[in-house]
Amino acid sequence: MVDSSSKIWKLFFGSGSVTLFNTLRAFVINKLLAVFLPPAAFACVGQFMNWMSIGQATSSLAMQNGWVSLTAQNRDNLKNLHGVWRGGFRLTTFATVATCILAAIFCFAAPLDKFLPGVPPRLVQAAILFALPGILAMNIVTICSSVMNGLGKVRRWAVIQIVASLFQMLWVAFFLYTGRLSVLSIIATQSVVAGFFAARVASRAGFNIKTFRESALDIRGPWLSYAVMGLVPMIVAPLVLMFVRSLVGAELGWNAAGIWQGVYKISDFFASIFSAVLGVLILPRISREMTRESFRKEFYPIFVRMIGFTLIFCIILFFFRSLVVAILLSESYAPAAYYMPIQLLGDFFRSGGWCFGMVLIARRETRAFLFVEVGANLLFAIATFVGIRLFEMQGPMMAYALENFVTFVVLFVVVRRLKWNTP
Repeated sequence: MVDSSSKIWKLFFGSGSVTLFNTLRAFVINKLLAVFLPPAAFACVGQFMNWMSIGQATSSLAMQNGWVSLTAQNRDNLKNLHGVWRGGFRLTTFATVATCILAAIFCFAAPLDKFLPGVPPRLVQAAILFALPGILAMNIVTICSSVMNGLGKVRRWAVIQIVASLFQMLWVAFFLYTGRLSVLSIIATQSVVAGFFAARVASRAGFNIKTFRESALDIRGPWLSYAVMGLVPMIVAPLVLMFVRSLVGAELGWNAAGIWQGVYKISDFFASIFSAVLGVLILPRISREMTRESFRKEFYPIFVRMIGFTLIFCIILFFFRSLVVAILLSESYAPAAYYMPIQLLGDFFRSGGWCFGMVLIARRETRAFLFVEVGANLLFAIATFVGIRLFEMQGPMMAYALENFVTFVVLFVVVRRLKWNTP
């Protein structure tokens, strides 16, 4: 029991160092954008980033959790492992081609001035075209790091994550200061160099096209559950965020939308910390077959530690929220500190809900996961619509807290009722 506990702590702090760099990347990029852009423009960048999230989801089929779990499940059987990799690679290739075609059509057929008010359509078109290689590079980084995680090569996983973050920060800083690209194009292409680096590191660990393209097996069946569980939230969530941002902009003005974007970005920093840690601690450990007792021994010590750290983190952010806004954003976003307390309550329940959500992903409980995920996003959208009319600017934050509280409770009940193998 002592050895298991020490291993959890070792993994926690090991993944925490990687998360520190990911958070630093998010901080630097967000800070640069907040300094260079007024709130209204910041909101437009947020809309474009949601477009990119959808493009990344459809091109990769959002199977990053599948790359972790299926690699972990088959790493002792190279024949099956190479078949799984080949199947996942071919599915991703088909999806990427389809995404590029749809993006090119959208680029020239959609009313871009309506989606991003105040931004010249030609700049948006250029950014969308630049985003295609950028999304491919993002997928390479995600898949390579996920495979290293599944193989248990934590050091290589950490190197990919850390160096990719450094490349992205340097890319955004260089082009923002030199002004050689528009802001949207900078965001679209920030992962290009990182993608080449990630592929190089992963290939040295045995994950490259040559390794599995001649495999006699082409295993695609297990990918379906992960694709569905990944695609739905990675498409629905950005669409809901775009709806909320547009609603705030229409009802309260685009400066207000930029302030809301600032508050939500701080939550994203919070989320990136815990999602990265949970992906290392939970997914590989509970993807294998286990009994209810072994699940409890593996999962609940991690869950208790995460809840404890989350509570401490939220309390610290509450008391220093004005300083946090000044550091992460800029003086133009000072009102965001006033709206943070309710958002922090939502962040607390969100981290707990993610712990249980990881269990559903690892166990491939597709229907339950989709029901909760879609229901949560619809609740957020509806509660925001009502909340803005009743509480104005506080409405989206109250909707966020309500959504995550309800999700936490529902996921807790669902996980408690899962069926496990009997000894």
